[in-house]
Amino acid sequence: MFWVLLLLPAWAVAGLACLRLCLAAVRAAAVAPPAVDREHSLTLYEAAFLAGGPRRVADLTLVSMARQRRLLLAHTGWATVVDPCGRDEMERSVIGAIGPEGQSRIAPVRSAAAAADAVRGLADRLVRAGLAVPDGARGVAAGVQRVRVAAVTVCALGAAALALPLPADQPRLLIALWFTLPLALTLGCLAITRMEVHPYSRWASPAGQRMIGALVRQADGSADDRTYLTSVAVRGVHAIGEPDLRAAFAHRERYVEERRQRRA
Repeated sequence: MFWVLLLLPAWAVAGLACLRLCLAAVRAAAVAPPAVDREHSLTLYEAAFLAGGPRRVADLTLVSMARQRRLLLAHTGWATVVDPCGRDEMERSVIGAIGPEGQSRIAPVRSAAAAADAVRGLADRLVRAGLAVPDGARGVAAGVQRVRVAAVTVCALGAAALALPLPADQPRLLIALWFTLPLALTLGCLAITRMEVHPYSRWASPAGQRMIGALVRQADGSADDRTYLTSVAVRGVHAIGEPDLRAAFAHRERYVEERRQRRA
């Protein structure tokens, strides 16, 4: 009966994930979506927010300033200010996050810039235009991800249960059927969510997602700097072509992971 010890956490993981998704969907339904401003023209900062949230906006600002040689991003993960005069609110937020010494690691700069008033103001404007998901409705995408993880966890626990040595009077098919119940719960929850609230995004509303797609189509076929920054805004730092810049952001990820491990 050791397999029962694996069935119980499978039910717990599946039930909790589905419950949290349902609660998030109820909260999202209670938030009245604002009217969509169809005349709104997306800036690159706004496209970055809709595609990846506040941290994507900070990444785009860092890359933009680095390409203009007003900020140096070293492959060791450090940012150095070259031009201390920011041209907009986001650039001034990044320079302020680096500090008066003019040099700082990229990871804390990114976190501070993502939490700046400039990003919050940008988010509020997009919500009022009906292009961004309001705060109270952002839990659906995260809830869907948790249910997906729960489904994989149930499959893994079921496979582990079937791999255990069992008495001859306990058929493996019956054990597999027991694990299909929490799996069916998660898959059914995902199917209902897809029919009711798809497409779901943590940041962009359906209208915002359409605008991002239109922005990408407009940029396709050209090779100017705006097209490059559009790719970074929509796809993130993985769209960076320069080896040095890629190394700088890769070092940032290692720094974040090391900080997380030390806290654990």
